[in-house]
Amino acid sequence: MSIHPQLARAHELHHAGALAQARDLYCGLLDDRGAGPAARFALGLLELQAGRPEAALPLMAATIAESGGELRHRLGLGHALAALGRWDEAVHEYRAVLAADPGRADAHYALGAVHQARTDYAAAAAAYEAAARLDPALADAFVGLGNCLQLAGEAGPAEAAYRRALALRPDDAATLSNLGALLDAAGRGEEALPLLQAAVERAPLATPALVNLGVALSRRREYAAAAAVLRHASQCDVDNAEAAYNLGIALQGLGSLAEAAAEYRRAVALRPTHAAALNNLGNVHRELGEADAAAAAYEAALRAEPASVVAFNNLGCLYRSHGRLEEAEDQLRAGLAVDGGEPALHDNLGSVLKDAGDLDAALACYRRALELDPSSASTHGNLAYALGFAATDPAALLAECRRFDQRFGAPLAAGWRPAAVTPDPERRLRIGYVSPDFRDHCQSLFTVPLLEHHDHGAFEIVCYSSVPRPDAVSARLAAAADRWVDVARLDDAALAERVRADGIDVLVDLTMHMANGRPLLFARRPAPVQVAWLAYPGTTGLSAIDCRLSDPWLDPPGAEAHYVERTVRLPDTFWCYDPLSDRPPAGPPPALASGVVTLGCLNNPCKLSERTLDLWAAALARLPGARLLLMAPPGRYRDRLRGRIAARGVAPAAIEFVAYRPRAEYLATYEAIDLCLDTLPYNGHTTSLDALWMGVPVVTRVGTTVVGRGGLSQLMQLGLAELVADSDAAFVERVVGLATDLPRLAALRAGLRGRLERSPLMDAVRFARALEAELRDAWRRYCAALS
Repeated sequence: MSIHPQLARAHELHHAGALAQARDLYCGLLDDRGAGPAARFALGLLELQAGRPEAALPLMAATIAESGGELRHRLGLGHALAALGRWDEAVHEYRAVLAADPGRADAHYALGAVHQARTDYAAAAAAYEAAARLDPALADAFVGLGNCLQLAGEAGPAEAAYRRALALRPDDAATLSNLGALLDAAGRGEEALPLLQAAVERAPLATPALVNLGVALSRRREYAAAAAVLRHASQCDVDNAEAAYNLGIALQGLGSLAEAAAEYRRAVALRPTHAAALNNLGNVHRELGEADAAAAAYEAALRAEPASVVAFNNLGCLYRSHGRLEEAEDQLRAGLAVDGGEPALHDNLGSVLKDAGDLDAALACYRRALELDPSSASTHGNLAYALGFAATDPAALLAECRRFDQRFGAPLAAGWRPAAVTPDPERRLRIGYVSPDFRDHCQSLFTVPLLEHHDHGAFEIVCYSSVPRPDAVSARLAAAADRWVDVARLDDAALAERVRADGIDVLVDLTMHMANGRPLLFARRPAPVQVAWLAYPGTTGLSAIDCRLSDPWLDPPGAEAHYVERTVRLPDTFWCYDPLSDRPPAGPPPALASGVVTLGCLNNPCKLSERTLDLWAAALARLPGARLLLMAPPGRYRDRLRGRIAARGVAPAAIEFVAYRPRAEYLATYEAIDLCLDTLPYNGHTTSLDALWMGVPVVTRVGTTVVGRGGLSQLMQLGLAELVADSDAAFVERVVGLATDLPRLAALRAGLRGRLERSPLMDAVRFARALEAELRDAWRRYCAALS
């Protein structure tokens, strides 16, 4: 049967893409008795193609009425309904077609597309599989199948489906990009990148392909290249929220925080429910120190996605960093109510509970997080560090740190490649210090006096700083170094390469397993000699660390077996202290004026163990009317601590608290304390030195681990063995003896600051020479081993 000439011409124009002209010709035939039904159906298809399904729908419906339900017309009606989001009706039409002709691959494919749009990926995959079985040359069926399997988390079958599609259409940009994104997400970046680049070469204006390439480049930390690609993606489609969001990630990686925030805001403007963009916007505000704006962004993320465990986690971490522990715990537990299997929530809840003094619960959280994600080095480091506050057996600490090394350090040993340096034992040495705390932080009370007294003729000092927001203390430390390197945006692998390139001879870890430490930098062994010092006296467990610095009081003979590293004892002390304050000492005991003895401890609650509280309660029982002053956050944690102490017979009214406070106010708190009590099994370290500086004696109980010998080490430097107890009974007697002899206590207080200033603990020149001598010795041993 011959086709109407005008209809034939309309078809030609339609297939050529001249839609407006074809539409005019179709419209002119709608009333034609012979060509009208065909023109009506073709016009419906054209309107669908033009993105006007509302115009296509009545045309398709009329065609079906005219044709009596011809299958291809019902299929077209299904397409129009699907384009309008009328999923149930579209499915009805497709199933009607398949009921009449189960062998129609196009109907199975269309049914798959509707199921995919409804996020029923299992049903969509089944429909696509049916289409592919019926028509093995239907590449789109394999693409759709790959998409659904990928979205369902079935990476292997998804990859196979994409590869089948590429075998049929090797140059299809969308499929190349999808497969590349799949491989990149699976950690197969070397395979992924060529596919993603090929996709962009074939479709340089295709925003999804550009975004996938940008994501892969960001994942490889090639942020500048990623930003260029993603800027192009945003130019190609200014309304694409994913392009804006991922451009924000690249800019954040480059440290361009204001620009990153602008892109995250643009992504949210384009898609107000973009929880990931709101979370990242919060992260940028937090990095800038804008806590209120960060909280607002995280809260907006939760409004956009109430089940966002990422937002719960971020908000909890933000609150913890500002001492709002109750709110932090509440957010993290709310996240766990949504997803109890999220390891980051357990990890960060552990840190909150540690800060709050619930150490057993904290350790349980860390262990649960590790069960859920054994690959998390930061969680395992948190566990190793927190265990020091509870362990009384050095073997338990050593075992946990060895497990850390076995899990994370040993796999990196094959890649050990120290900097290629000249093994001359007497030449000027290049010393690298690594820390995230070169800032207004308690660590600076020890790094300032050392760095300001190094012998720069014999040692070149390089500081690798991971401080996100440097401050005045950072500037002071930088002025004392020969080179200051901001490495906050370098991961451990990149920093290892930087250390090698810098030719560092001796690399010193100042953080160990404390927050934001870099044990996996040291596990890569970028320097010939590696040393652990300052964070806390203990072990990293890393076989890549050559030695740890200590002193004779912290580690008496025989203690070497408690550590992986070789123990090097500085001749006097592990610490060299500068209070970075000119505040005058506290003066006479306040009890002389008030008639009430105040015992105090301003250590973190995580040190207030049951053993500690037992000791204190025993002393207070001997001192009627005495009060106890502690530092703890207000709220339920403070109430819990008060209850723990009261359960030991101490009157609740005798227990007073102060909140965390800036350093000047914190030091002033010592003016209200007559005598400080130490903690066990982890003694006060920095806090004890602060108390002594303020003229307040500290009575210590010697423990069984190295961190429990810190009080002994410090007090022996001052010649104050009378404040050291080697038994519980002796501790109580020393406390009671001083608290009931106020003239003796006053005399001790009056001379305490002078003792400290004259001691090795504040002799920065002496300490720097001693530490330099040990670093030189370690270098000589390295050189001797090579000869």
